Amino acid sequence: MTVEEIFKTPIFLAPMAGVTDSAFRIIVRELVDETYRKNLLMFSEMVSCNGIHYRNEKTLEMLKTSVGERPVAIQLFGSNPEICATAAKYVEELGTAAVIDFNLGCPAPKIVKNGEGSALTQNPKLVGEILSAIRKAVKIPFSIKIRLGFDENINAVEIAKIAENCGVDFIAVHGRTRQQFYSGEANWYEIAKVKAAVKIPVIANGDVKNFDSLDKIFEITKAEGVMVGRAAQGNPWIIGALLKYFLTGEKVSPPNLNERVEIMKRHFEKLIECKGENVAIREMRAHAAWYTKGLKGGAELRKNFNCAENIPDFEKVFDKIKNS
Repeated sequence: MTVEEIFKTPIFLAPMAGVTDSAFRIIVRELVDETYRKNLLMFSEMVSCNGIHYRNEKTLEMLKTSVGERPVAIQLFGSNPEICATAAKYVEELGTAAVIDFNLGCPAPKIVKNGEGSALTQNPKLVGEILSAIRKAVKIPFSIKIRLGFDENINAVEIAKIAENCGVDFIAVHGRTRQQFYSGEANWYEIAKVKAAVKIPVIANGDVKNFDSLDKIFEITKAEGVMVGRAAQGNPWIIGALLKYFLTGEKVSPPNLNERVEIMKRHFEKLIECKGENVAIREMRAHAAWYTKGLKGGAELRKNFNCAENIPDFEKVFDKIKNS
């Protein structure tokens, strides 16, 4: 898959730990118009380079993808240039990743504590070493995801220029600093500065929730693409809706209540298929909280989902939603 092909469908599902697993990516793709489904690129949960290096079983499991979810960008994280490069090469040699993406934006304390994710942007020299090593190791498209900076000292332009010089093919920029986590509003004007500073494509990320915000972020940033993250939680149809709107101008209505329940059931089925019943039940409780946000009696429904212990229990709650 070439970079040009990637940006023919310029709305992207952001990488989100605990959310954008194989089951979720399949559901998102199924809800995209068939006309655009083929080239839609979605990003995996971030995968540890150290875990790949030491062939950790759970880590390797995260690299598995099915035909129904591809093309997929596999996002990696780490801090050792040599290990990051060998991990990227390992992923490329699996033959199922369309893109290698590297995480320079994760704000999670346990990641930052290890000098990974957004912590790396405090060390531009090391960033350059890691990105150069990965670029030399792989031939497929290579991207990064960054934030505006670690704290109020915004250095996204500096990191973006380093990435461009290292041969990175495109950059996704979240319009917040690590210090902000997900508070406040995303600063799209700072993303615009990154776009103006580099020649490679830029994907703007942060606070895209609907058609209006999609228009505004493109207008302000002049980016080649937009990445949607938290707005897709419990709302997997948003990717297809925004993509169709961007390409055709048509505003697709969200699914009705019965359609929403069918999507939830399908998601649960895919989780069971991918991870087994026990894990699927635990993870579906989190997804159900997002799916039921804003629904009539949502608090009671979430309580019922949290009490569900098996597949029949979940089916009863699904039916209850339909009959509400």
